[in-house]
Parts: sequence; C-alpha cells; structure tokens
Amino acid sequence: MPQRSDTLSAADDPLSAVSGTFLQLPDGRTWYELAGPANGKPVVFVNGYSIPHYLWDHNFAALAEAGFRVLRFDHYGRGWSDRPDVNYDDALFDRQIVNLLDALGIRGKVCLVGSSMGGIVAANFADRHPERVERLVLIDPAGMMPKPRWPKSLLLIPGIGELVMRLTSDDTLAATMADDLLYPQLQPEYVEKYKPQMTIPGFRRAILSTYRSGLLFDRRDVYERLGKTHIPILMMWGDHDLVIPMDAGMEMLKLMPKTRWWVIEETGHVPHYEVPGVVNPLLIDFLE
Repeated sequence: MPQRSDTLSAADDPLSAVSGTFLQLPDGRTWYELAGPANGKPVVFVNGYSIPHYLWDHNFAALAEAGFRVLRFDHYGRGWSDRPDVNYDDALFDRQIVNLLDALGIRGKVCLVGSSMGGIVAANFADRHPERVERLVLIDPAGMMPKPRWPKSLLLIPGIGELVMRLTSDDTLAATMADDLLYPQLQPEYVEKYKPQMTIPGFRRAILSTYRSGLLFDRRDVYERLGKTHIPILMMWGDHDLVIPMDAGMEMLKLMPKTRWWVIEETGHVPHYEVPGVVNPLLIDFLE
C-alpha cells in the first residue's frame, strides 16, 4: 500500500475499513468511487471546501441508476485522500482531476457537477480544458466571495492562522458544517460524517492553505471567460444559503448570461444534499 504523506498507526488508521478505491497520482494517493454503466456519459462530482465525498451521497447512486458513469473523489487534504505538504491552490485541484481522469482512461468529454468550492474548481477546469468538458453544473459555487475581513482575515497571517486552527477543537470545527443546511436537525449525519477525516494528520494544514490560496475569493475572471464559451451551464442556488448568499449567484449570471438558473426553495448551501428528490431530476434532465 502506498505511503501517505501523513501516517497513523494501523490501530488508529480510519482508512483501514474504508470502501472505495485508492489510486496513486503524481501529487499523492486519491480515494475515488466509480459507478454506473461503463458506456454511460461520464459525470464527475467535485466536492466543496472541506466536506468530502459524502456530499454526494444522495445523488451518486441516482445518477448511476439513470445510466451515467459517475465518479466522485476526495480532494487532496480531505476525506480519505493524501494530505501532501504543498500549496492547496487552483493548480493542485485542477491537476488532481486531470491526473485522475487520465489514470482511469476517461479521455473524452465529461460533465462536471461542482458544489461550493467544487464550483470554482469545476469552473476552473472548464476554463483550462474546454475540450474536455461537455456540460457544467454549479451548485452554490464559490469564487465570487469578497476577500475575508476581521476576524477571518486572521487566518491569512502566518503563524496566527496556524494558532487559530490549532486552538479550534474538532467538535467546534465540525459543528460549523451545520451552517450548510437550512434544517441541520433533520440531517445530523452531515456533521457526524465530517469528523473521521479530521483524525488524519494534515487536514487542518490543507484547509488553511486552501483558504490562503484565494481560490474562494473574487474569481470573476474565470466565470467571465466561461460566459463567452459554448459550454452549457446550469446553476442552482439554495434560497436560504447563508454561506454564499444568492447575491453572488446573481452577479455570476451577469458574467454568464446564457446560464440556466434554478432557485431551490427551502434549502441552504447544499440543496442537492437537502432535497435530492428535487435536484436529481433537474441534474438528469440537464446532463442528458
């Protein structure tokens, strides 16, 4: 088994009972899951800032059963993938997708479905590799947020950001994920599933590095260029999103005026997780 960048004793290693598949890529080992008919249209799910692959638990099987060849994976630094000691920037996440698709032999065009930070990662991939993208779905995507102000700006300061992350307990950090949901009490597993990945060393370093990379903030240039391409785009937004308010989506629509737009009522930041019965038919219809 390839060595991870950070290691645990076998007795403490949460990966010992993990399902799915690991693949060694140039920047580290990547966890992924592939399902659906081998000849189905490829659909790649792209996770958010720190929620790993379970973000798509209510969509992955549904699209596979609809005939798509679906792929979900964990970003470096999250979930069950490696935590290499590198800069967690747009180039790293883009390279991970390219390397994963190439290693799996997926050479043609794919459909990308990105949520939150996964939205700007997917948009960046489409911007850099338009010849590899058939359709693009953005769900409450990041990339239009203003640069952080006090007190979050403390995370940008070397040494202080590390101290803040070190002093923040696992329970406190995990509990903030409840903000993604409009009714977190109805889906408590969303927070509970977040915790195991935190036991693998390097998790906090990775998400802090990502925050400092600027990937989440003011990437208007990417969306503006996408608005000038012929790639069909669907954007969904939860009408009660407190993480990235819908005003950001309205600004994005000005940059990508041909985008198909859906407001998902009575949901927060992750409408595909909260109301899959509403979102999955919209995804299937658009991707087909």
